[in-house]
Amino acid sequence: ETYFNSVPEDFKFTIKIPNSITLTHFYKDSKNEKHISNPNFLSPELYELFLEKISLMKKKVGMLMFQFEYLNKDKMSSQLEFIDRFENFLTQINRELEIGIEIRNPNYLNQNYFEFLKRNNVHHVYLQGYYMPSIFDVGKEQIKFLNDFAVIRLHGTDRNKIEELTNNNWNKIVVPRDEELSRVAKMIKYFSEKKVNLYVNVNNHYEGSAPLTINKIKKLLTAE
Repeated sequence: ETYFNSVPEDFKFTIKIPNSITLTHFYKDSKNEKHISNPNFLSPELYELFLEKISLMKKKVGMLMFQFEYLNKDKMSSQLEFIDRFENFLTQINRELEIGIEIRNPNYLNQNYFEFLKRNNVHHVYLQGYYMPSIFDVGKEQIKFLNDFAVIRLHGTDRNKIEELTNNNWNKIVVPRDEELSRVAKMIKYFSEKKVNLYVNVNNHYEGSAPLTINKIKKLLTAE
């Protein structure tokens, strides 16, 4: 209720699905521990409960984002298994709200994956950072598979380094990425021309202060 009332009527939230649904296995306290499967991975029942919990916010939700960690062979046997399991999940849930996927396997970003998104009307979350290929390269190659929604997440690279530089005070730019932001602005404009409903999420870890980065993007878009 507080979130809902804190923003204008036309504001749209992008919301991450809880990792109780998106984790294939529980987190381990040490590398020596065995992987324990999460029985609620892609659980339609838990997803529906989550929708109930955010029911008040529904008209201000732009997209629900499924963020998956790096799915190694111990967690997911193949991309085909991932696609099969997600498509099965989609047949069992309420599709009232738009759904996006943030994948953290660079090798998953292939034609098979984007065709899967296209045929299921699921949207791509372009993640800049976290050892993923540049969003500019992904955007060029896969634009023909775009649905009418997308998300750009400016995440940043070295989380520990930027926390050290900022001392966890997120009030100034400490790692300027002006050249990259100029390309982000052009990408935003391109999606706009293609009539794609685009959301841009900015993390403090990207430059050191998300609000200041957002102001830089707004100025670039005005200049464009």
